[in-house]
Amino acid sequence: MDGTLVETEQLWGDAMFELAARLGGRMSDEARAATVGTSMRTAMGILHADLGVVRSEAELQADAAWVESRTAELMADGVAWRPGAPELLRSVRSAGLATALVTTTPRRLAEIVLRSIRDGLGEDPFDITVCGDEVPARKPDPAPYLQAMDALGVEPGECVVIEDSQAGITAGLAAGAAVLGVPAVQAVAAEPGLTLRDGLVGVGPAELTSVLADRALADAPA
Repeated sequence: MDGTLVETEQLWGDAMFELAARLGGRMSDEARAATVGTSMRTAMGILHADLGVVRSEAELQADAAWVESRTAELMADGVAWRPGAPELLRSVRSAGLATALVTTTPRRLAEIVLRSIRDGLGEDPFDITVCGDEVPARKPDPAPYLQAMDALGVEPGECVVIEDSQAGITAGLAAGAAVLGVPAVQAVAAEPGLTLRDGLVGVGPAELTSVLADRALADAPA
């Protein structure tokens, strides 16, 4: 969701930069990039290490809660699409494909974005949604994608995961899906089963079929 379909990664970043200032420092751009797609606990660990501060468990949880609340405030001002995202969702829906949104974002924040997506499209483009506080383990663990596949009643080899972060890409590949990577904030490396593009403009069912075929080719015995 964040950074793939909508321009909310910037909002998460703004909140973390604000938290860093509250803690008396400035988070580096490299540390910010490393937090993309991670759980809030991991992100807070990266931020604290970058600032050189030691926080107790209670303080870590308070910092995470502050970032979530601040991001919710920023999201309430409006959420912008990533280029090509609404067209992709409409074309996938028109083709009758099963769809799931799988995000590390907790449900209370994801619903803010989902309302904006539904309002923008005039319909709900997802058969199911799986949020970060509804899974036994978060990306890069494959559990969120496996949970979505089970709910949709589909096999991993039938699925294309679209992700902008290394954590999400790793989770999708580990779940057995083909993965289309569209990195924006965080650079990712090429690997078998992963198709990389600059963005979602021009991506539709035909392009997703090609991604699926590329994964099958990568898995084929030499």
